[in-house]
Amino acid sequence: MEFRLLGAVSVATEVGVLPLGPAKRRSLLAALLLRPNHPVPVDQLTAALWDHEPPARARGVIQGHVSRLRVLLNSAEADMFGVELLTQGTAYVLRMPESLLDAHRFEELVTLARSQRAPSDAVAMYQEALSLWQGPALTGAYPSQPLLAAAQALEELRLASVESLATAYSLMGEHARAAAVLRAEASVHPLRESLAAALVRELQRAGRRSEALDWFHRTRRLLADELGVDPGRELADAYTDVLRGEDEAGGTARRSGTARQPASPAVTASASASASASASASASGATPAPASSSLQPVPVPPPSLSPSATPEPSASTSPSASASISTPATPAPPPTVDLLPRMPRGFHGRADELTALSRAAAGEAPVCLVTGPAGVGKTALVAHWAHRNREQFPGGLLYADLRGFSDTGEPALLEVLREFLLALGVAPRRIPESAGGASALFRSLCADRRILVVLDNARASEQVRELLPGGAECVTVVTSRYRLRGLIASDAARPVPLDVLEPEDSTALLAAVLGQERVLAEEVAARRLAELCGGLPLALRVAAARLADQPDWPLSSMTAELSDESRRLSLLDVEDTGVRAALRLTVRRLPDDAAHHFAHLGQHPGTHVDRYAAAALAGTDPDTAAAALDKLTAAHLVIRTAPDRWTLHDLVRLYARGLEAGPDALVRGLDHSVATALAAADAAEPGDESCFSLPVDFRPPQATREFADREQAMAWYAAERDDLALAAAAARAAGLHGRTWRIVLALWPQIVWRVRDEWTPLLRTALEAARADGDARAESRVRALLGWVLTEEGRTSEALAHLEAAPVLAARAGDRRGEATALINLSLAQSELGSPEEAAEGCALAAELAHSVGDRNTERLALYHLARHRLDAREWQPAFETAVAALDLDAPSEASAAARVLLRTVIGEALLGMGDEAEGIRRLESAAREAESSGYDDGAVRALGALLRVSADTGLQARYDTAMVRLMART
Repeated sequence: MEFRLLGAVSVATEVGVLPLGPAKRRSLLAALLLRPNHPVPVDQLTAALWDHEPPARARGVIQGHVSRLRVLLNSAEADMFGVELLTQGTAYVLRMPESLLDAHRFEELVTLARSQRAPSDAVAMYQEALSLWQGPALTGAYPSQPLLAAAQALEELRLASVESLATAYSLMGEHARAAAVLRAEASVHPLRESLAAALVRELQRAGRRSEALDWFHRTRRLLADELGVDPGRELADAYTDVLRGEDEAGGTARRSGTARQPASPAVTASASASASASASASASGATPAPASSSLQPVPVPPPSLSPSATPEPSASTSPSASASISTPATPAPPPTVDLLPRMPRGFHGRADELTALSRAAAGEAPVCLVTGPAGVGKTALVAHWAHRNREQFPGGLLYADLRGFSDTGEPALLEVLREFLLALGVAPRRIPESAGGASALFRSLCADRRILVVLDNARASEQVRELLPGGAECVTVVTSRYRLRGLIASDAARPVPLDVLEPEDSTALLAAVLGQERVLAEEVAARRLAELCGGLPLALRVAAARLADQPDWPLSSMTAELSDESRRLSLLDVEDTGVRAALRLTVRRLPDDAAHHFAHLGQHPGTHVDRYAAAALAGTDPDTAAAALDKLTAAHLVIRTAPDRWTLHDLVRLYARGLEAGPDALVRGLDHSVATALAAADAAEPGDESCFSLPVDFRPPQATREFADREQAMAWYAAERDDLALAAAAARAAGLHGRTWRIVLALWPQIVWRVRDEWTPLLRTALEAARADGDARAESRVRALLGWVLTEEGRTSEALAHLEAAPVLAARAGDRRGEATALINLSLAQSELGSPEEAAEGCALAAELAHSVGDRNTERLALYHLARHRLDAREWQPAFETAVAALDLDAPSEASAAARVLLRTVIGEALLGMGDEAEGIRRLESAAREAESSGYDDGAVRALGALLRVSADTGLQARYDTAMVRLMART
């Protein structure tokens, strides 16, 4: 859960943004969020909601908004996050962890950024802080004076942070990027002189003198035209420096060598130069003169300057010593041992993972295991974390690339140990010649030191064990594409799993490479580009590299090209780097059985597989497939989403699709879908005939999932519906018409159970396939089902054409069961169109046809609808007798729950019509209870609706409303 003030006032949850409603309610929430965990009196809330005289019922309006906010928070289970909206006397207080508020996180990150010694660390934190902004603060709230003032204060903080970000870029020597950041804001705030002055200086430092002068004159004219004033001292000094070709501020920052950030956004590097010059002049007794034309105040040294770094002057301090006190101290030298790779450029987000890594690194001799798929950014995360925490490891920072997934081969253990020992000061001739001896010496040297050891790209646990340091204060961080369960078991390694980036972080990574302006200019295309890259940092960087190489190429063009699945992977490769290359190295390390199954998973048309589907695709058995899937999960090539359920990342699926799997894999997968759907239909509707025969060239799987009861079967249908639709689409694309209509028709129990669930497009696909297959029996069955669905959707006239054709086709194919079913469905449309007698005749004929072939399920269905038609005609006694006869066809336990519910409902309604109210109510209550217990919401609505026609009981109404809500939610 996240509360947002930096943009539209909103509350984001896992399932979406809460519907807060009108501006007044958003304003009330904003007022509470501006003072979280503090009581906010009603009079303050009133001032936030109304500018002038509030209405007489202002307190009642506020109470109403508070009540509605409580309902919304309760519906989102806010209490699980520690959020509660309380009343305290005449005030309200929103209790919450402040970490859930974006404005709080923004201020924390800005504070943290200011304390960083390394400008690159400060840049990363400022970028992360500014990425929290999604528009002007408090958007959507009522523009009252208190809220406008709060929004302006937040905006001032944002602008100050932008200026600090530019300063950090400048300290890194990246003046062009500093200028780009400043230009974007100066264009929006043209009268803010501090922005204009900073931009003029950064343009000069970037060697763009004419642009710097142009921007000054543009700002000068605006100040004169809009405010009637001349530029202030800061902007004028920047202009003077440009005219003189001077760059004292930037030069000072570079000469000092400090990586410290300014104490506040207003303190610049030029102020340090001024401070130094002033101190020198004072010591000599002369009047101090500014180091440049800038007359900025001398900054107070930040807390990071300890007394040892800037000693207090004593009576014997010389003038030169006094002058040195005001000059920023040289930072402490880096550790003697530092083998880390450079700080990753463009690193963004990953706050939760960085926190998790810090937690894993706590305690005695921890081993942290950062795992994730190829290209997810494991090395970047660890390098970023290591650089941020380097001061915690005075004993040294060791790094080795174990090349577990490289074309160049893995380094020998002794080779890695030799590099470590040399870095720790061991003379070459003292390094043992055996790996065991070198490992022992390494552990002894680490025993009394606080060292960080990073072991990157490990393939197996045995690669790592001999490289673990021996000191209790040492920290080891291992990265791998495998889960390395052996290392967890033997050395208590603490897993830190790394997943793909969220959409916001993905677009921020693009902006870090391409620039904020370019991404903001095409926000929709940038989000789509991030989606097509699947949030995989490697894919995003490659796409950004292609775009950076072509600055005039719009993001939408790249998005259009990536939308072509046949080209996507090739577009995400550049030189020797890319998604395909990374995946190839991972797959190459797989055992043969896992590699065989992975190649065949690429032929699966759906998004998820179980062990039965994987076995069918690969031509193996479910146990073998489960073992292979476990290995693929350990290699982060598949993702386990539930017990016996796996999926693949989109880019991994595209890679697998390009592997050799043989021509029969798709057919085996489709036939598995047909076989499993038939097994589910048998369990969901026991006793019903199979709705079709298997194809002549059917390839039966070695094993098919078994369903213990109807509940299991219907749960499988619900989980697999989308994948079965994708399977039908794949069969259609492959010209396998017989598989296409069979897959769809095998869904009939789910279609009947959830009739209003938008089945029409899928059934039209099945009809097209049945006609292409030249199967009249199949066409009849599909038309009967499609016509019934259309009738239930209120499209009766459209349904009639299918329903009138279905019985004729069934009779021609000699399918009496199908003919009976088609007549029943036709009767529903006829009744709807005002022909109850014709409908009743059709149902009577259907019952006779079903009886003649011994199909009691269809006979019962025909009698039910016949009874229902008689109820509509107010023929109570015939309706009662027909429904009782239908129930008596089998023992009650042999009929399905749906059939029992519907028939008992008819009996209850008939008894009410006959005047036996007590017995009618009893039968309807029995039907309603069974419908509720079995989850048959449609039946519950029918039975409870009939009861409500004779009773105004509030409990019945509540049950009816609950069933209706569930039914509507599913439709």
